[in-house]
Amino acid sequence: MLPKRPRVIAVANQKGGVGKTTTAINTATALAALGDDVLLIDLDPQGNASTGLGVDAGDRGVSTYDVLTRTNSLSEAIRPTEVPHLSIAPATMDLLSIDIELSASSDRALRLRQAIAGLKKKRPRYVVIDCPPSLTMLTVNALAASHAILCPLQCEFFAMEGLSQLMRTIAEVRTSVNQELKMHGIVMTMYDARNNLANQVVADVRATMGDLVYDTMIPRNVRLSEAPSYGKPALLYDLKCAGSQAYLRLVSELIDREQKLGAA
Repeated sequence: MLPKRPRVIAVANQKGGVGKTTTAINTATALAALGDDVLLIDLDPQGNASTGLGVDAGDRGVSTYDVLTRTNSLSEAIRPTEVPHLSIAPATMDLLSIDIELSASSDRALRLRQAIAGLKKKRPRYVVIDCPPSLTMLTVNALAASHAILCPLQCEFFAMEGLSQLMRTIAEVRTSVNQELKMHGIVMTMYDARNNLANQVVADVRATMGDLVYDTMIPRNVRLSEAPSYGKPALLYDLKCAGSQAYLRLVSELIDREQKLGAA
């Protein structure tokens, strides 16, 4: 008998530079630290999540491009990382052409969902998807495959603009291919308590989105920024830094919400 279907969480925001990949890597790492098997799927052509987990660009072999084009299975793309219980399906620049590659396919929006469903051996407890910062077939595949979205939101003036775009996309995906999709929560990133604008943005987002906003905020933190250049999650690079501790608190909140959803 197969283990139950993995919980799939997309880390998404159609605006770039919000800490999306950092959130995907460290959320996946913190979930793995609980002892659950976790798979991080890199769907961003830049492949920063892959680099940030120590997978060099020239050493990616089978990638998520091969999975979406059905050249290879997802199982063939998965590889271990230095983090116990955490594996990754890496990305390559080939993903840039995926919209053209899949344009004639009637199931183009469902390729990733079908690939995850096709996992037969040692299914992960959680799948975390790092999405590109744009609305392409890659993002649609991620949302079609996911139960919920974790949305990083930078503490800056145009934060709500990016969020409103994402909420429209969620509504469209729910109507067309995935009625299960929910907004899991919004995490404020790059927070600096000394910045009046940052505090005002947080207040505005909480007033607008209410309980969807996590209590935890991810601070601006040098160690968080340094970690990817060493091919490590911040939680492995410097567990005690403020950024790592914030992601541990975030995942604690995420697990609480999972339990309330009856998913854990």
